[in-house]
Amino acid sequence: MKLCMIGTGYVGLVSGTCFADIGNQVYCVDKDKSKIDKLNSGISPIYEPGLDELIKKNYESKRLIFTTDIKKAINLSDLIFICVGTPTRKGSLKVDLSYVYKCVKEILTHTKRKKIIITKSTVPVGTGDEIEKIIKKKKKLFSVISNPEFLREGEAIRDFRYPDRIVIGSNTKNEFNIMRKLYLPLINKGANFFTSSRRGAELIKYASNGFLATKITFINELANLCEKLNVNIEDVSLGIGSDSRIGGRFLRAGPAYGGSCFPKDTKGLVSAAERYETNLSIVKSVISSNQKRVKLLTNRAHKILGNNLKNKRISFLGVTFKPNTDDMRDSTSLKMIPYYCKKGAKVSYYDPSGEKKIFSKIKNCIYKKNIKDNCKDSDLIILLTEWDEFKSIDFKKINKNKNLKIYDLRNLYDPNEMKKNKIKYYSIGRPDAN
Repeated sequence: MKLCMIGTGYVGLVSGTCFADIGNQVYCVDKDKSKIDKLNSGISPIYEPGLDELIKKNYESKRLIFTTDIKKAINLSDLIFICVGTPTRKGSLKVDLSYVYKCVKEILTHTKRKKIIITKSTVPVGTGDEIEKIIKKKKKLFSVISNPEFLREGEAIRDFRYPDRIVIGSNTKNEFNIMRKLYLPLINKGANFFTSSRRGAELIKYASNGFLATKITFINELANLCEKLNVNIEDVSLGIGSDSRIGGRFLRAGPAYGGSCFPKDTKGLVSAAERYETNLSIVKSVISSNQKRVKLLTNRAHKILGNNLKNKRISFLGVTFKPNTDDMRDSTSLKMIPYYCKKGAKVSYYDPSGEKKIFSKIKNCIYKKNIKDNCKDSDLIILLTEWDEFKSIDFKKINKNKNLKIYDLRNLYDPNEMKKNKIKYYSIGRPDAN
């Protein structure tokens, strides 16, 4: 099949590349010429394990085409996926859908034969209805479908190839057969092909992310209680996660949730509910608790250093919101690092995904190119992101400071090992071994 992916951000690029890899002709369109030029030169704008190789393979086979010519891409394609950003409006819970609606209007101007418009971007309930209002005069030429993505950053290619479910939302049955044909290679490998109304599909995506954000927030709040009770949160997580009704995934205590999905989508879900005069009090509480968590963890590190950060050397291991991605959106580091620098600390950081421009203008904040240089003179090391290369560090070898302290926000290390090495060690929801 011939597909057009409008937008070469995370969703559009990963999905488009994977669609090409299962045999489709895919046109990835973006107005950013520099981004398209880089892609045509083999340079990916995002960090995702395995993606560079997959782009190269399908680009060379001519199944994957990168272009700024949206008119050509639309006319050569049967299915048009909208994969543009849907950010939260500044100072609001509402979702900014201007990019989506602009896409739709462009599609209208560039084609005169029947097309299927598919929202791949995460959009509020009722967005498909609004799109239909825009195309009203040419309604016979278009069908509007919701096909939300469920790709996890760092594991996106695997998630595409072996999805838990493929969700298709349409108000007419004809499109289900077309989408089934598109996804048949994945269905044949066991993927559950799930159909619903268009509004149903839109809500499924929001509800999924809202529930996962709730699990994360719940276990983080329990970790706070465990620290008061001298109980190990990992025992609690394992104990409740072994219940098949609950499940063990997303029950690891740590920093506040971040990234491109959970912060935005929980707010979008609340906003959608308010539009229909429904109070989602649980989701509201989740948002509030998550915001407070950043401050709680930041203050705890302050206390670990005796409430005096002047000239203290603080080193961060990882600054992205999770490993195997370069995504900084709503990462806890965005609040922690400026706070410590403002209080007079000297902050350094190392992240396998590279230096971050957002920190370059902050006084007393520097990027280090490796673990050793980052940690060797530290008073406090904060493990924020659990990249694989951080799992087996010999801290005694790279840091000779007798008063070295480690604040492990991912419970990556063994407290007893740290005690044996005479390192003052602090973690999340576990009894201190100091």
